[in-house]
Amino acid sequence: MPSTGEIESGGPTPSVAAVIIGRNEGARLVACLASVAPHVPQIVYVDSGSTDRSVEEARRAGAQVVELDMSRPFTAARARNAGLAALQDGPEVQFVQFIDGDCRLAPGWIDTAAAFLSANPATVAVCGCLHELDVQASIYNRLCDWEWDTPIGRADACGGIAMMRQEAVAGVGGFREDLIAGEEPDLCQRLIARGGGIWRIDASMGYHDAAIYRFSQWWRRNVRAGHAFAEVGGLHPTLYPAARRRMVIWGAVLPAIALAGGLWSPPLAVVVAALYVASWGRSSLRFARLGYSAPDAAKAGGLLTLSKFCNLQGAALYHLRRLRGRSSRIIEYK
Repeated sequence: MPSTGEIESGGPTPSVAAVIIGRNEGARLVACLASVAPHVPQIVYVDSGSTDRSVEEARRAGAQVVELDMSRPFTAARARNAGLAALQDGPEVQFVQFIDGDCRLAPGWIDTAAAFLSANPATVAVCGCLHELDVQASIYNRLCDWEWDTPIGRADACGGIAMMRQEAVAGVGGFREDLIAGEEPDLCQRLIARGGGIWRIDASMGYHDAAIYRFSQWWRRNVRAGHAFAEVGGLHPTLYPAARRRMVIWGAVLPAIALAGGLWSPPLAVVVAALYVASWGRSSLRFARLGYSAPDAAKAGGLLTLSKFCNLQGAALYHLRRLRGRSSRIIEYK
């Protein structure tokens, strides 16, 4: 593993700036700004049409505010690019910490990430351990926390909370603004193609506030994931192949077999039903081994099995829009 490096801590790092994006995040944005402001000399907040006091709160915290033109569709990629463009008008920035307005950084992360990038010139992006803020609030939040627990080491992609080399990101043209989800993996793949390294290190990076309390929110979030699996997977076939196979097999092929079995061979439908029960049980056991209570493990296992249908809906939505020549629209779950 590359060296973790060393830099002085205790004050702002001159070569690091932050880009925060958000829309109607309210108190979450206030907490985000408070976690970032003491550690960087420059913050750009990009707002996507908020109707609350987000813009005022950002200015109060000392951030430069960029308000996106509401006549064009909002995407996180477009917002991050606008933040990067604003940074280019200010002092020279070597590293950019990207963060969403519903997240907050862990103490010490800025110094740790900057040290890692400084010590490893071939690395262009670094992320750490992200945690869900309130895992006990709902099983959906707890599943988000489980999703964030990805392997430590070299990675194919990172999420929207990461520190990146400004020059490297600019060198590949920034984020693809037409992607409504999965813009970070797409960017990472282009960075890797240029010889850059993406790393997840064993250090606390921050806290995310998913605020998912209803099944409908969880469903929409997973529809968006399926859209990303299809669209970004089409751009980079080596990304998400297993996820695409699972959503097709479990979301389409097996239901079709069950339907055919119900019409012509009832035992076949029973076999398919047994496969879903087995998948649920296997996933539930997996969560139980992670320390989930029996009821929570059963809920999490059921949701994980059901997520293939949400994913397939998102993928179908992407392909339908593409065939009709229509651009994708952002899928919100909050």
